Amino acid sequence: MVLKVSAPGRICLFGEHQDYFGLSVIASAINLRISISGSERDDDYFYIDMPDIEEKDSFPIEKELRYIKERDYIRSTFNILKRRGIKFNKGWDCTIKGNIPINSGTASSSALVVAWTKFLLETVNHNLKDNKLKIAELAHEAEVLEFKEPGGKMDHYTSALGGILYIDFGNEEKIEKLGRELGKFVLADSLERKNTKGTLARIKSGVFESVRIIKERINNFDLKSFALEDANQEIEKLPLRLRKLLKGTMLTRDLTQKARTLFKQEKFDHKKFGLFLIKQQEILRNYLEVSTQKINKMIDSALKAGALGAKINGSGEGGCIFAYAPDKYLEVAEAIKRVGGKPFIISIDNGVRLES
Repeated sequence: MVLKVSAPGRICLFGEHQDYFGLSVIASAINLRISISGSERDDDYFYIDMPDIEEKDSFPIEKELRYIKERDYIRSTFNILKRRGIKFNKGWDCTIKGNIPINSGTASSSALVVAWTKFLLETVNHNLKDNKLKIAELAHEAEVLEFKEPGGKMDHYTSALGGILYIDFGNEEKIEKLGRELGKFVLADSLERKNTKGTLARIKSGVFESVRIIKERINNFDLKSFALEDANQEIEKLPLRLRKLLKGTMLTRDLTQKARTLFKQEKFDHKKFGLFLIKQQEILRNYLEVSTQKINKMIDSALKAGALGAKINGSGEGGCIFAYAPDKYLEVAEAIKRVGGKPFIISIDNGVRLES
């Protein structure tokens, strides 16, 4: 028996650093993917070859596995499924490859875990193998909860479900497909390594501290629904660092809702979409302070070359940008390349899938 599964990376159109506050995001799967191919063995061992990162692993199937490195997602996914009573009866030879930029904000690790979750379920023909929502939740548990990381579920939902998604991370999570045909984007790796864990921790702790202080002054303050103008007088009294983080979070919250309305309009306004991307970048740069000098230069070059909009993608402080350039993607890619970025021309894609 031979299996091949793949899952996409993602871009966050609107709503960086929102999901772990219970707020909303708009994200999209892209046609850069992680692929896992495998064939059954006659014994009870998994052998994993990861040539892109020059790593290998092997383990038996009969018991939970100990972790041998930080964020050991291959083993954690296996353990999560074992704890749910899933029994593996044969070993597999597996090869994992991909063309998603690594550690660059395009959810390569989440795509890996989503694809691996799907692959493992397929090996035993489990009834969850076609349940994309459950695959996303299991992948989030294996990647984030198992290692007590600060991230949310945006990456896992987007990689599993595919397309363009509006996701509300309130008390009752709501996922809505935004069925729009968008043109091509240029994704570009700055080749600056991110510190995702540190960036998330800085923003998360700062916003929670800001909310705590504001609630002492405004009893009914709520990050999800309270209008920025109604709280601005008290927000302005916060220390500068906290003030910028809270304002940036609330401005992104409001912009994401405006973008959702834009996606629902009968005739989609591509230019306005681009302007919204520029506005999101301004918030990320000026308030959350997750942009860098090189990323700013890449974005400026993309806009001058004809992109309708451009912004950093993911947690920031390094990693990727993307530019929306349906009519000028070749020119934009070349402009970004000239200032030191590594461009990829991308489009919207579907979610995790079993390949034929």
